[in-house]
Amino acid sequence: MLEFGLKDIIDILLVALLLFYIYKTMKKTGSISIFMGVVGFIVVWILASEILDLRLTGSILDKFMSIGLLILVILFQDQIKRFLMDMGSQDKWRFLRRLFHHHNDAEKELDYIMPVVYACMSMSKSKTGALIVFQRGVPLLDYEKTGDIIDANINTRLIENIFFKNSPLHDGAMIIARHRIASAGCILPVSHDMHIPKELGLRHRAALGMSQVTDAICVIVSEETGHISMAKDGALRVKLTAPDLEHELSAAMADL
Repeated sequence: MLEFGLKDIIDILLVALLLFYIYKTMKKTGSISIFMGVVGFIVVWILASEILDLRLTGSILDKFMSIGLLILVILFQDQIKRFLMDMGSQDKWRFLRRLFHHHNDAEKELDYIMPVVYACMSMSKSKTGALIVFQRGVPLLDYEKTGDIIDANINTRLIENIFFKNSPLHDGAMIIARHRIASAGCILPVSHDMHIPKELGLRHRAALGMSQVTDAICVIVSEETGHISMAKDGALRVKLTAPDLEHELSAAMADL
């Protein structure tokens, strides 16, 4: 007779939490159908091999399962990378930083947000397209190298000049890291999510794609409408006002 104890309950809860976290990650990236297909295959394999004892079917499925890990790594390499990045992200261990981080120091570190907000409002009025990426817990050095290294203090005029329509860097993304403008004209991964409204352009898709593979915050100014949007954790918020943008950025960048 099988014994079912506390250890088994903890084991089941851990597996359930892991599956739920993977489900949320897949849903954000638009690959939930692949995830459900894998789960369905595993259920069929368990039924055939362990419960119904179908030898022929079970042996065939066993062959697939023997190379299943390699297939999963190939299919879900971006999602696995995002999962590991999330687990090691500073945002997940924020409570440890709060033990040694003073509130007044945090307020001083967020002084660079207002120049970005002012620049976005100015570019919104003139319908100047812009894409600004804020680094959080996940380093963005690989993306910084795709553009021109600037390494400058953050100020409104500089941001506006970089995204000026005749500027050679205006089509790419600006990356803000370590409280400085790290680089501009950067290339970002584009999201292939089919649920993105058709009226949103390549900047919005690039911002959403970046927020799906990293924990970065992406701010977009539409060249067509002048509306300000934000991509965070694989979700897109559109038509933000200046107070909305300041609040969202301050909340997202606090204690990092």
